[in-house]
Amino acid sequence: MQLVVGRIGRAHGIKGEVTIEVRTDEPELRLGPGAVLATDPAATGPLTIESGRVHSGRLLLRFAGVRDRTGAEALRNTLLIAEVDPEELPEDPDEFYDHQLMDLDVVTADGTEVGRITEISHLPSQDLFIVERPDGTEVMIPFVEEIVTEIDLEEQKAVITPPPGLIDDQAEIVSSRDADGGQDATA
Repeated sequence: MQLVVGRIGRAHGIKGEVTIEVRTDEPELRLGPGAVLATDPAATGPLTIESGRVHSGRLLLRFAGVRDRTGAEALRNTLLIAEVDPEELPEDPDEFYDHQLMDLDVVTADGTEVGRITEISHLPSQDLFIVERPDGTEVMIPFVEEIVTEIDLEEQKAVITPPPGLIDDQAEIVSSRDADGGQDATA
């Protein structure tokens, strides 16, 4: 099975290094020297990692055959794809690969059906489940411990305890004006 493990960013320096937007929890395993990665677009690859290092908190990679800034810049926005055994599981039992989470049924703690996970969006602060509801609409659910309380791969479901307003129109609206008796601050 193929998994996206990174995206190539801008060139760094003049010797062919590129910044990498890491999309794997195991960069040392997936993005180490010698790794051969497929690419999207496919015509760009496959790419073989020649060397890697961390600089100012960012992963920098150099690929075999890319020796200058022009070659590195030509790779920008290319997705890096690793071949992974579908039976392989992350070491941490609280971590999951995207393919394990796709198509899980999403239900609330009381068993109410919410929908089915159709996409996982990886944002800088957290991941989001994109859930298709039975009526065809979508809802975004943050993949955080406080909301997603259980992932049961055997039962193929994700259990959530959503705050008011996340999946329904029952949001609690709290206004600072309510606290001072509704007085208008401008007189």
